[in-house]
Order: sequence, then structure tokens, then C-alpha cells
Amino acid sequence: MSVVDAMIERGYVDEERLYVTGGSAGGIMTAWIVGNTNRFRAAVVTKPVVNWISKTLVADNYDGYMHYRYPGTPWENPMGYWKFSPLSVVQNVETPTMVMVGTADLRTPLSEAKQLYHALKLRRIPTALVTIPGAYHNISNRPSRLIAKVRYAIAWFERYAGRETLDW
Repeated sequence: MSVVDAMIERGYVDEERLYVTGGSAGGIMTAWIVGNTNRFRAAVVTKPVVNWISKTLVADNYDGYMHYRYPGTPWENPMGYWKFSPLSVVQNVETPTMVMVGTADLRTPLSEAKQLYHALKLRRIPTALVTIPGAYHNISNRPSRLIAKVRYAIAWFERYAGRETLDW
């Protein structure tokens, strides 16, 4: 957030019109950001990991986490996995958040996106789940998918832009 603060201080961005988005590692960070600050008008979380326990047990690259990122297995060290899971801070989210994922994504499976989406629905936070049919982790590997991804994100941000329109 220090970079955002620096950009505001320099007059590059309007702190009343902040939006946040990211995919994959950026999706994880976006989910973490909205769980730790309410300064953004809206967020689009793309291809996230929100629960390192379930991610480790369902994703195609499951083996690496147990040996390199977290000590032990999820059942031996559940709190070690949980404390870095964006879902652990979902009770703080107030930001309208769209969640987007490819239906065939094996790296950040649909189940990860659904956990965040359902948690936000249960909390009555404005949310939407967008699934890109047949898309793997590289959602935008086809022009039509890239266009869909961008159009959904822009539409979500415009929905929460307030009375003014976004200057694209």
C-alpha cells in the first residue's frame, strides 16, 4: 500500500477512485488486499488461491507446497497454511469483488474461486463469479477470452465508479 500512498502523494491517482485487480499471484494479492483494506471502490480477483490447504490438495502442482512453501502437510500444519490464505481475512472484506477463473484451470482450480465467491455471498458483500468456459490458467490465450476477461473487469469497475464515468 506504500506504493499506492506514494502515487496519491505525487498526485498521479485520485484516492477516491481506486480499483484493484490481479491474476494468479496477483489474484492472491488482490484477495489479500481487500481483506486488509477497504480503500478500493471495487476489485477483480482473477485466478486466485484463497485457501492454501485446499489448493495444496486439489491443484496440479500440489507437491511443491508441502516441501518448499510450508513445513509439513496441510493436516500436520493447518495453521501454517491458513495464516497465509486470503480466506482467513474474508471477514474484513467490504469491497465489491468480482471473482474470475477458467473452468479448466488446474493451477488455481475453480473451487478456489468459488470459496471466495461463496464467502462474500454469505457476508452479503457485492460479488460476482465469472467463469471462462474451457479456459486453463492462461485465461486469455485466445482473443475472445482476453476480450471477455477485460470486458467483465471494466464493467465491474464501472458499476462501482459512482456518478462519474471511468476515464479509459
